[in-house]
Amino acid sequence: MSPVTIRCFDWDRDRQAADELDVSCEVGSPLVTVTMGDPLCRVRNSPAYQMLVAELGSKIVGVIRGSIKTVIVGTSQATVGYILGLRVSPLHRRLGIAFLLVCAIEKWFSSNSVEYAYMATQKTNLPSINLFTNKLNYVKFRQPVILVNTVGRRPISIPSNVTVINLSVDEATSLYNKQMRSSAEFFPLDIDGILKNNLSLGTFVACRKDESWPTAKSWAVLSVWNSCEVFKLRLGRVPWYFVALAKLSRLMESVLLPCFKSRVVPDLFSVFGFYFLYGLHGEGPDKGLMMEVLCNFVHNMAVKVKDSEMIVAELGGNDELRKYVPHWKWIFSSEDLWCIKALGGEGGSQAAVPEWAKAAPPPELFVDPREL
Repeated sequence: MSPVTIRCFDWDRDRQAADELDVSCEVGSPLVTVTMGDPLCRVRNSPAYQMLVAELGSKIVGVIRGSIKTVIVGTSQATVGYILGLRVSPLHRRLGIAFLLVCAIEKWFSSNSVEYAYMATQKTNLPSINLFTNKLNYVKFRQPVILVNTVGRRPISIPSNVTVINLSVDEATSLYNKQMRSSAEFFPLDIDGILKNNLSLGTFVACRKDESWPTAKSWAVLSVWNSCEVFKLRLGRVPWYFVALAKLSRLMESVLLPCFKSRVVPDLFSVFGFYFLYGLHGEGPDKGLMMEVLCNFVHNMAVKVKDSEMIVAELGGNDELRKYVPHWKWIFSSEDLWCIKALGGEGGSQAAVPEWAKAAPPPELFVDPREL
């Protein structure tokens, strides 16, 4: 067999082949990512990013993406590299190609002074977990939970005694730096850059009308990322009962529209988009209620958007706000597994995993919307 060459992705030369490879690797998956012809869509909003391809002869047989940012970890800050979009052609697996791709992106990380590399995968993805933990010396790090809610056909009523305020970028930046910079793990130092991005639809605060902001005793905040403009999704392999439920609920709504009050399962079998909630935080005894109001407010935003069929949030496994974020647990929600590795040991060796990575996770984990 010819040697495998790892090189940088070339848009004109590799775009079509990389897109076709992504599609071939999604066969059989319950949730399929549709990049809309842009293999860089999942990283191009990051401060620094790279995409590498594995070439065998003249054929692209593997790809990997990586991004770099500076975040708060423990009581200090660190430059971290995130690995995502690792794909190897189904016909060329078990040849060590994934291992070579990860090593190559780690080398790029190191050349850019990255201190830690990390990745995220579903807890059920054993081949990926075994590759990173058994062969590449990553350690299991955090287990955030992914909460997914569907978007209905009609708006949800907002309590009349609660007000929702749309913060300016400067106000949102100040609030996040004050409330989450010291408490949320992986809080990005360029939070202002995220909030200023055109894909960020706004930062919203909810509090009671009889308590003026920002002196309210109970309040919640979140920001909304328009993932509809980044990539799309569609359901692949799904249980038969979900298909039946979707058809039945939509039939009932069409026949009994005035009195049908249950949530309708949207059309997820065609290509659809979603809104991502990030920067979720609350204070006071009624913060849970305020967070639920904000999630319903975002739902009403999504109702007006043709392709937005889901609202997704990812929170730390110990975040108490998770129980106040509306979601369909029995169909969609799942747990992620983050694995981490320290780079930059002496003589090129692996550095020791820091104590903060071994410690119990803090309640809040900031999930960067640019790294979905």
